[in-house]
Amino acid sequence: MKHTDKGQTEQGNKGSKQEKKDSNKDERKKNKGEQEREEAALPPRERKHEVSKKDKERLEEIIKIKEKIDMLLEKMERMHQAPRSEDEKRTDKQIKSPKKLNVAVSKAQTELTEDVLAAEGQAKWEDYDLKREILLGIQYKGFSWPSPIQAASIPHSLKGEDIVARAKNGTGKAAAFIIPLLNKIKPQKSALQALVLVPTRELVLQTIKVFREIGQGVRVKMFPLYGGFSPKDDIIRLRSGAQIIVGTPGRVLDFIEQGVISLEHCEHLVCDEADKLLSKEFKEVLYRVSGLLPKHRQIELYSATFPCTVQEYISRYMKNPVKINLMKELTLTGVKQYYAYVKPSNKLHCLKTLLNTLDLNQCFIFCNSIATVEKLAQRITEIGFTSYFIHSKMRQEDRNMAFHNFSTRGECRILVSTDLVTRGIDVPSVNVVINFDLPCTTESYLHRIGRSGRFGTRGIAINMVAPEERGRLQQIEAELGIELLPFSN
Repeated sequence: MKHTDKGQTEQGNKGSKQEKKDSNKDERKKNKGEQEREEAALPPRERKHEVSKKDKERLEEIIKIKEKIDMLLEKMERMHQAPRSEDEKRTDKQIKSPKKLNVAVSKAQTELTEDVLAAEGQAKWEDYDLKREILLGIQYKGFSWPSPIQAASIPHSLKGEDIVARAKNGTGKAAAFIIPLLNKIKPQKSALQALVLVPTRELVLQTIKVFREIGQGVRVKMFPLYGGFSPKDDIIRLRSGAQIIVGTPGRVLDFIEQGVISLEHCEHLVCDEADKLLSKEFKEVLYRVSGLLPKHRQIELYSATFPCTVQEYISRYMKNPVKINLMKELTLTGVKQYYAYVKPSNKLHCLKTLLNTLDLNQCFIFCNSIATVEKLAQRITEIGFTSYFIHSKMRQEDRNMAFHNFSTRGECRILVSTDLVTRGIDVPSVNVVINFDLPCTTESYLHRIGRSGRFGTRGIAINMVAPEERGRLQQIEAELGIELLPFSN
């Protein structure tokens, strides 16, 4: 009997609990229904306000995620070279050969060329009255002393003077404007204060990377801006503000005209590779952007070469600029230059011999057309070497991946390219440049060979010259005041 009573009691308790649950459920539904009816009764404006508030929260979340992605990308870039696969190791063995030229990838300070060595009695970093955080960033980058272009331009830049600076490729022009810009930016002022214009997307990414490395201890918001992607994400990210923008002229002007960017407080404009920005391709855009700057502004132009049209720009937009010219000779003293007369049908065989003979660390191979770039990269793979290729018609994601894997991760030794990467691109491990096609202009030749022998190191440039191109080779030699050596064996 007792057992039966206990079972009935438990059953009764369960039933009462279930009734409570059901009643709570009904009450919640009722409350929810009332809440929905109340919300529906609100005026439309109040309902819209609620939606916009949610959107705002979502945007803030997106911006935070984007910032985290940027931080992760920076960490990836700082990582050491990834371990090579067995295929890549076999390729390395194929490239190495007993016959090697005496070309060093990196040298001690005593072996660097005069292009970057400090002059006697030259100022040290501590003499420029830079912020402590920037001095730490300079130390992180391994800049032991200011190069000649940095020593010549930084004091004038810090004083707020306009500058027109001409110096060789690979002598530290980027740091010459990055260091003083970081020092001049006011962290407490959230508005855009400095705009750096460069001609290519790859150079945007490289420049912003150097900005972040030197300015890692400075509380300054830096933003890369370039085309090739939908502008929506950039618009969202720019809502949180940017004090320094590094961008390509077209996308920057587009955002200015849309009202996404304001130049009202932008007192600093830097044009890197200024000769390219003053060419027909970019000149009109550069003039329009320059015309929108406030009256009190500082403009700096940096390049290895300057066209005659630079004087027109100076007269219109600059105020008594300091002119710096460190070009006693046009080519880097550490780059040995060779030529080899080769019939077009024998060029691939010649290239294979070079790749097997040279003490090659990393190498740029330049062609004059996109079609040749793609075909050559394929043929290089077929003859047993790993290579990437890059050109302007590729999707931006593919361009970024190819360049990142070559320059930062070092996954590949050979990059076949058009003139796309000849402007300001700095890959210190490149010690060989091969012109599979002789460039059409002396200016292009100068920028191509400047990818080797960066910051005073040693390198070589080899030009494959078809018999009918002898006249063009002689023209390059005459215009640069050099004499190329014949490449034998």
